[in-house]
Amino acid sequence: MLMELPILTKHKNPKIKITIIVLLLGLTSPLLAQKTDKTALKEDIHIDAIDWCPQVCLDSNHPGYVVELVKKIFENTQYQLNIHIFPWSRAIQNVSSGKADALLSPAKSEAPNLLYPELSVGYQQMCFFTLYKSNWHYDGVSSLKGLQIGIATDTSIEELNNYVKSNPWQFQFQPYHERFIAQNIAKLEKNRMDSFVFTKNSTLFTLDELDKQNLIKVAGCLSKAPIYMAFTPVASKQGKISKMMSVYDSKLSALNKTQYIKKLMASYHLPTNR
Repeated sequence: MLMELPILTKHKNPKIKITIIVLLLGLTSPLLAQKTDKTALKEDIHIDAIDWCPQVCLDSNHPGYVVELVKKIFENTQYQLNIHIFPWSRAIQNVSSGKADALLSPAKSEAPNLLYPELSVGYQQMCFFTLYKSNWHYDGVSSLKGLQIGIATDTSIEELNNYVKSNPWQFQFQPYHERFIAQNIAKLEKNRMDSFVFTKNSTLFTLDELDKQNLIKVAGCLSKAPIYMAFTPVASKQGKISKMMSVYDSKLSALNKTQYIKKLMASYHLPTNR
C-alpha cells in the first residue's frame, strides 16, 4: 500500500485521487473481513467456577490444573473460555438456570441436574480434618456419633450423604467461599467443632499457604469421586451445548493418550492420576 501512494500524487485531478484511494481501500477490505470473520467464529463458553486451589486458582500464572486442562481441551477449537468466580451454591444455580454454560468442577452428586460429558477432569476426595492433638479418627458412621463437623453447603461427601441428611444437627453448614477452610481451622482452634470435612488436595494446599500444616491433620478420608466440566440443562441451549460436550470428550480423549496431564499434575505437586 505504501508503495502506491506516490502514484496518487501524479494525478492533478482530485476526483481521480479519490477514485484510486477508494479502489485501494477496496483491495484491503477482504483482508479486514477475513480477520473479522475469524474472530466472529469464536464462540464463548461462559463458565462459572469457585476459588478452589489447586483445581481452580486466582493466580494468573498458576490458574489451577482443572483450568489449565480445560483451556488445553478447547485450544485451537471454535470456542473461547470465559471463566467467572462465584460462591459454590451461586455457581451451581447460574449454570442450572442457563446464566452460564458450564460449571467447574462438580461431582455428579453435587449438581445432579446438570449435563455431564463422558470423561472427567479429575477426582476429588473428601477427608476429615482435626487438630493434631486430637485422638479422633474417622472409622465409619459409628465414629461420627456425638461430633460437631464443619461442612460446605451443596457439597457431596459421597457415602455419607444420607448420614448428613439424617443427622443435620451434627453438621455446621457454611457456604463455600475463599475463606471456608481458614474459618473452619479457626473453629477447630477455638474448640467450636471437632472436625471439618472438605477436599483433600484443596485443604492441604491451604494449610501449607497458611503455615498450619503442623496444626491440622487428616483424620480419615472417604471414597474418591470424579469431577467434571458440567453443562447447563436449559432446553433452549441444547443445540450448542451438545456440540461443546462432543468437542470436550473428543479432545480430552486425545489428551489422555499423551503425557500432558501427568506433566500438568506434576507442576502442581499432585499425584499424576489426578
